[in-house]
Amino acid sequence: MSYKTILVHVDETKRCKARLALAAHMAQREQAHVVGVAMTGISRFIYQNARFEDCDPNLSLHLDFLRERAKKALAAFEPEMRALGVDSVETHIVDDEAGAGLCLHARYADLVIIGQTDLDEVSPSVLPDFPQQVVLHAQRPVLVLPYVGEFDTAQHPIGKRILLAWNGGKEAVRAVTYALPILQQAELVQIAVFDPDEKPGIHGDEPGADIALYLARHGVKAEASVHYTDEDRVEKRKLDVGNALLSLANDFGSDMLVMGAYGHSRWRETFLGGVTKTILESMTIPVLMAH
Repeated sequence: MSYKTILVHVDETKRCKARLALAAHMAQREQAHVVGVAMTGISRFIYQNARFEDCDPNLSLHLDFLRERAKKALAAFEPEMRALGVDSVETHIVDDEAGAGLCLHARYADLVIIGQTDLDEVSPSVLPDFPQQVVLHAQRPVLVLPYVGEFDTAQHPIGKRILLAWNGGKEAVRAVTYALPILQQAELVQIAVFDPDEKPGIHGDEPGADIALYLARHGVKAEASVHYTDEDRVEKRKLDVGNALLSLANDFGSDMLVMGAYGHSRWRETFLGGVTKTILESMTIPVLMAH
């Protein structure tokens, strides 16, 4: 597998330029075509009733305003990508809500690049749960860039030291499969298995060994380690796995996290908490997710 079409979300936020740089970096590495998509933020179902728009001139003016905003966001996309060394590009303005619109275009891409929600800089075309929507419904690997931190892909390309969260679940399997082009170019992939005794029979006699061997056959240099979220095995004080992953990434000096997303229902993760929710809210390095 390789990434031959990379889809990147384009908007007017200050972190958009970092997403473009990341897309360009990935495109050069994979010799890929890059598609920039900007959404107006209005559901496509509104446009299905033309009479509604005709009867409401205020709505028509608002839609024109949103289209101009999307057009302005895309204006610098092609020149920026060419300046970064990517010649195979195209752009689209989509009359749709951001999550749904991007997911439709994701069907024709190998990798989707978006940004983490920054509540201090909310785009009018993007709802706060935009990353969750894309991860759940894109049916493609989604690379999410944090809104904090500097990621200079020219000086320090990401994906050199990768932390892979492995629990043996189908979401983790899909994440590994989708991430292979990145994993194969990493200097080291560190596989983290948390609480393997909670799922007896899933991990085998040596948790992490099987997936490390699988990756080795694909030319990936990988090593596995086992971790327990009982900080004190006597007191049994539970830590959150999401926070434990972020802490481990910091300890390992990881520049990317690869993980499956929403092993439980989104409702359960939203109201009861979960690893995906924690990572999307508190991520400090780029995260490749798959559901």
